[in-house]
Amino acid sequence: MPDAPASPVTDAIPAGTLAIYNLQKPFVEPMLRVCRLANTALDFLFYDVGVLTASLLAKGETVSTGASANASSARHPLDSLDLSAQTNPSGCVIVVDANLAPYVTPPFLDMKQFLAYAAEHQDIGLHTLAITGVGSSAYGSVAFAWDCSLALGEPVAAIVPGYGLADVVPQALGGWFGFEMHDALQTATQDFLARYAPGLALIGKDLARSTPKHGKAATGVPVFLHGSAASDDVHAILEGVPGITRLIGHSKGALAIENALRSLPDERTKQLSVLTFGCVIAEELARKCYCQYLGWVDALGLLNSSGHQPEVRPFTQHSTNTYLPLSMHITDLVRSAMAPTAPTSHS
Repeated sequence: MPDAPASPVTDAIPAGTLAIYNLQKPFVEPMLRVCRLANTALDFLFYDVGVLTASLLAKGETVSTGASANASSARHPLDSLDLSAQTNPSGCVIVVDANLAPYVTPPFLDMKQFLAYAAEHQDIGLHTLAITGVGSSAYGSVAFAWDCSLALGEPVAAIVPGYGLADVVPQALGGWFGFEMHDALQTATQDFLARYAPGLALIGKDLARSTPKHGKAATGVPVFLHGSAASDDVHAILEGVPGITRLIGHSKGALAIENALRSLPDERTKQLSVLTFGCVIAEELARKCYCQYLGWVDALGLLNSSGHQPEVRPFTQHSTNTYLPLSMHITDLVRSAMAPTAPTSHS
């Protein structure tokens, strides 16, 4: 399957900054790719990647993760779906439709390109945005969106946030276990790099640089306006795609949704409903259309819910990988949440 056509970023960044960026990129980007690949291993633990692969095989697709093909795979008669963005630190948006070919679009590496796609294809019924947890790759993000798409019977846009040094630092300090602290450290690190090491701050932020109205330091380098790259991505899509009215988040993805909603106008938030798994966020919208799930044996989700209470407490753990015991079966839970008698919070 061909990659989405590249769209150049046209933000005015000083030539000297770009020169430093081009010098540092060959040294820093491989390290970021290794870090993202390590997080991809967590995708296999927390997301339904086995079901995704089996479903695509049944539909005549194989999943390519960027590894070299051996002789047998080279002769495979099925088409190949390239999710090599699992190691790409720059981030992307991918549209998933579990019911209609081509099932998964090539990654949109440019936010303006995705917004144009959404405007041009309003007839496909793209109403849902899904976002996964810390450092998730394209593979985990697509697996989560696939489960949501199966439940809803419609396409779902999946965000794969950019992954730069500002993301590595809080994770290395244990921020993966404290979502609020993770965002604070991520923002502070990006601000510091943007001011004192703009070449390093640019790496992994191509998606952020292509986002309309993105925050910029004096050096022209992107900084976060809403707490993290993921929150900025959610906010930009909600501003640019009015047809999206449903947000689904797992783990830290739920916190990204919470932060993104805080700066949206009331007219926009009145259209939205929020569904979260594995992390309970504050229900701050005037129209409190929330349905939040937190498992009874989900210690990680409980730790990061800041005392907020969910609408539903299933006897599950944090993972959504249905091959594991006590996992959250996202397809079933989304269908339950969409039922007329769903335990949604309203004001």
